[in-house]
Amino acid sequence: MRNDGLDEAQAGIKIAGRNTNNLRYADDTTLMAESEDELKSLLMKVKEKSEKVGLKLNIQKTKIMASDPMTSWQTDGETMETVTDFILGGSKITVDGNCSHEIKRCFFLGRNVMTNLDSILKSRDITLPTKVCLVKAMVFPVVTYGCESWTTKKAEC
Repeated sequence: MRNDGLDEAQAGIKIAGRNTNNLRYADDTTLMAESEDELKSLLMKVKEKSEKVGLKLNIQKTKIMASDPMTSWQTDGETMETVTDFILGGSKITVDGNCSHEIKRCFFLGRNVMTNLDSILKSRDITLPTKVCLVKAMVFPVVTYGCESWTTKKAEC
């Protein structure tokens, strides 16, 4: 049902030469389009297909983000909120594409893990190789989470 109507839709953005109009993570779906009209069309397709199987689009949880200013949208008399950022799969996506705040957040979370491991890392009863394994297993994944999609400017390096 979640693919129904989206795969054959012409709306979307080009990623690696393929037309992509939706990203999914758990029970969240992110719709993508080049224009406001395309996005409205995609949203209406999802709404219609959902209603056919007895599901209802939750307007309170539906957000709109666009790189250009846009008018507010209404469906069934309810206005959808326009946002400048949202969380997708644990990563913050912003309207300007800047991810420096996301990188800082991951470093902060990594520092918190290091703080929680402080007594273990200072312990003389635990060998250095074990401490290195702990840092690699518990800190590195937190710090590097989502790093594949980070974009940086030369000035940030």
